[in-house]
Amino acid sequence: MIGWAMVRERWSSFLGSFVAVAVGVAVLTMSSLILLSGGTGVPERLAGAPVLVASPEGARVSGVFAQPPPWAPERAERLREALAALPGVESAVPVRDFYAQAVGTEQRAGERQGRGWSTAALASYGLTAGGPPVASDDIVVDRALGIPPGERVAILTAEGPVDFAVAGTMAGPGYYVTDERAGELAGGVRVIGLTLAPDADPARVAGAAREVVGSEGRVLSGAARDALAPQQDEMTRWIGAQVVTAMTVLSAFVTVFVVSSAFAFTVARRRREFGLLRAVGATPRQLRRVLYVEALAVGGLAAGVGTLLGVPLAPVMAGLLVDGGLQPVGFTVRFTWWVPAAAFALGLLVALAGVWVASRRAARVAPLDAMREAVVDSRPMTRGRWLAGLGLTGAGLACAVGTAAAGPDAMVLLGLGAAMGLTAGLTVLGPALTRPVVSALARPLASRPGATAMLVRESMRTAVRRTSATIAPVLATVAFAVLITSTVETTAGADAASQAAAVRAEAAIVPRGTPGLSAAAADGVEGTAVLSTTVYAGADGSALQAAGVFPGFEAVHAAPAPAEGTVVVSAAVAAAHGWSEGANADLVFEDGRVERPRVAAVVGDDLPYQLLLPAEAVRERDPSALADVVFRTGGSPARPPAELGAEEVSVLEQARAGDAEEDRLIRLFTLILVAMTAGYTAIAVGSTLLAATSDRVRDFRVLRLSGASRRQVQLAVAGETCCVVAIGAALGLAAAAPALLGMSRGLRENLGVPVEPVVAWSWVVGAVVGCLLLGLAASVLPAHRALRREAAPGPAQETMSLVRKPRKARANSTRA
Repeated sequence: MIGWAMVRERWSSFLGSFVAVAVGVAVLTMSSLILLSGGTGVPERLAGAPVLVASPEGARVSGVFAQPPPWAPERAERLREALAALPGVESAVPVRDFYAQAVGTEQRAGERQGRGWSTAALASYGLTAGGPPVASDDIVVDRALGIPPGERVAILTAEGPVDFAVAGTMAGPGYYVTDERAGELAGGVRVIGLTLAPDADPARVAGAAREVVGSEGRVLSGAARDALAPQQDEMTRWIGAQVVTAMTVLSAFVTVFVVSSAFAFTVARRRREFGLLRAVGATPRQLRRVLYVEALAVGGLAAGVGTLLGVPLAPVMAGLLVDGGLQPVGFTVRFTWWVPAAAFALGLLVALAGVWVASRRAARVAPLDAMREAVVDSRPMTRGRWLAGLGLTGAGLACAVGTAAAGPDAMVLLGLGAAMGLTAGLTVLGPALTRPVVSALARPLASRPGATAMLVRESMRTAVRRTSATIAPVLATVAFAVLITSTVETTAGADAASQAAAVRAEAAIVPRGTPGLSAAAADGVEGTAVLSTTVYAGADGSALQAAGVFPGFEAVHAAPAPAEGTVVVSAAVAAAHGWSEGANADLVFEDGRVERPRVAAVVGDDLPYQLLLPAEAVRERDPSALADVVFRTGGSPARPPAELGAEEVSVLEQARAGDAEEDRLIRLFTLILVAMTAGYTAIAVGSTLLAATSDRVRDFRVLRLSGASRRQVQLAVAGETCCVVAIGAALGLAAAAPALLGMSRGLRENLGVPVEPVVAWSWVVGAVVGCLLLGLAASVLPAHRALRREAAPGPAQETMSLVRKPRKARANSTRA
C-alpha cells in the first residue's frame, strides 16, 4: 500500500519512467506486428492462377536477393506437358519475363515487365480495349499509359528502342507481346501457372501437381503464392526489417536507460524518506519491495497504454515505411493477438530491470539519513558502481579497438557496442566525473562578480547525484546522434572514394529512370560497358552477381577480361565452391542452360561483381541483360538521346549514384533512429529537470530569504541547465569518438583508401540545441511558476516554518 500511495503523491517523479515505458512498449508492439506480418500478397500478374509451380530454390546467400535458378529448357517443357495432362487443369502456361519499358516512363532496377501473351491468362486483370497481339510488332500495354489501340509506342528493350503497334490495353501493369517474340527477348522459365476448369478443386490439383513435380519444383497455392513476389520486394522487406529491428533494440536499450536513471535519481532525492522508514522499523527487503511495487504500478499502467497505442500505430508506421521505400507497395500489417500481450509483459520486465539497481541502493539507506537536512552527496560512488562503470567503459573501448580491425559486417555491430558501452559506462561514472568537470567548466564563472555564478558552481558540485542524473540523457542523445549520423557520412564517403579509385576512366554513362543501359545507349562510346546478370553455381544453385565485360575491361579495372569459354571469379566465390585457376566451374545461366567454363583467374574481392564473363556469352544466355554503366576511356563527352534514359557523369558521381537508393534508405534509417533518440531524450531531460526543480522549492525560499531576487534565482537555475547540457554534450562526444575513430581506421584497412572521420556537425548542433531548449523549458518555467506562487515570507515566518510543522500536519502525524 505504501508503494501505491507514493506513486499517487509523487506522480511527477514517475512521469518520465511512465512515458518511457509507454513509448517503448508501443514501439515494441508496433515493430513486432510489422515484422511478423507477411509479404505483399500474391502478385497481380499471377493471382489469376489458383496453382503455381516454381523452380527449386537455390542456396540462399546473405545479402543476395535473386530469383531461383530457372529450369533447363527441356525440363521446363517436360514439366509443362505433365502438368497440362492433370485432371482439372485447362492449361499449363510457362512464364517468361523480359525487360520492356515505354520511353518516358520509369522503372526500378531489376524489373522485367515484358511478358508473353499466354501469361495474361494468369493475371487477376484482363483486357479493357482492343485485342491480343497477333503480329511480331504488336503489343498490349497498361491502360494507365493513356495510349489507345491503333497507336504506335516506342518500347525500350535490351537492344534499344523498338517501335510497336498497340493492339490492346490491360487493366494492370505489363507489356504483352506474342509468345514467339517473348521467347526471343526472355530467358528461362522459373514459373508454370495452371489454369483450372470451373469445377476443379485447387487443393486436389495442387496435390496431384506435387506428385508430378517431386523434387524438381515447388507447388504453391492459396496465400503461399506470395513467395513469387518480385525479388526487389524481398530486398525492400529485408531492409525494412533491419530498420524495424534497430528501432526495437534502440528503444529497449534507451527505455531501460531512462527508467534506471529516473529511479536512481528518485532514490537519491528520497534518502531522508527512506531513512525515516528505516527509523520506524522498515527492513531493507521492505524498501526494495516498495520500489518494486512502484515500478510495477508505473510499468503496468504504462505498458497498458503502450499496447493500446502500438496496435493502431502499426498500420500507420507500415504506411510510412511503404512511402519511404522501406517496405514494398502493397505491404499490410496482420494482427497477431499474442504480440500485445508479450509486449505488455516485456514492459513490466523493463520497468523492474530499470529499478533493480536503484532498489539495492535504497536498501542500504541508514536510519540516520532521516536526520539530514542538507542535500550533500558525501559518497556518491560505491565500490560496485566503480566496478560497473569501469567495466562498461572498458568493454566499450575494447569494441572500439575491435572496430579498427573488424570486417565490414562486424564493424557496425562493434561500433554500436562501443557507443553503448561507453555511454552506459560514463553514465555510471557520472558522479565521479561531475565535480572535476564542473570545476573546469565553471572556472570562467568564478571571476565574474555577484553570487549567481558561485551558486551555479557550488550547487552542481554539492548535489552530485542530481547533476549526474540530469547529465545522463543529454550524454546518450549526443553520443548516439554523433555516432549514427557520422557513421553514415563517413561510410558513404569512403565507399564512393574506394569505388572511384578502382576505376581508370574519364567519365561514366549511367542510367536515368531505367533499370540499366541498353545496347543502343552504349553504342558509339569509346570505352567499355559492364552487363549485369545472375548466374547460379551448379552444385547448390546459389546466386552469383555476374557481369559481362568487353575487351578493354582490364584497362578500366585491375582485373583481366575473360576470353570466350572462360570465367574470372572472386577469391571468396572460389573458396566457397572449391574453384581454382584452371578448373571448370559448373554454372547455370539465365536461360536455364548449364555450361562449364574454365576459371581463367581468381581476383580479389574488391570488385562489385563476384564473377566476370565475356559479354557475348551474357548476351546469348540472357537477352534482357542491361549494362549497369559504360566507362568512357577516351573520345569526346557522350550525349546519348533522352529517350535512351542515359547521361554522362564523372566517375566519382557514378560511384555515389550507384548506391544512391541505398544511401537514401540509410539516411531515412538514420533520421528514424535519431528522431527516436531525440524523443527519448525529451522524455528523460524534461522529466528529470522537472522533478529536480519541483524538489528545490525550499532551496528557492532560502535563496529569497538570503536576499536573492527572483531574477537571480531563475538565472542560477538556467545557468545550471546550461552547464548540464554542456557537460552532457562533451561526454557524449567523448563516448562516440572512439567508435568513430575505430570505424574510420577499419574502413581504411578494408578499402585501402584514405578515410577520415566525418562528423555531421549540423545534426550534433541540432541535438545539443534541442537538449538546451528543452532543459531550459523544463527547469526555468517550473522555477518561475513556483516563485510566483510562493509569496516571499518574512524572515521570522520562514524560520518558524523550517522548524515547526503546521498544526494540521502535527495532528495527522499524531493519529498515524
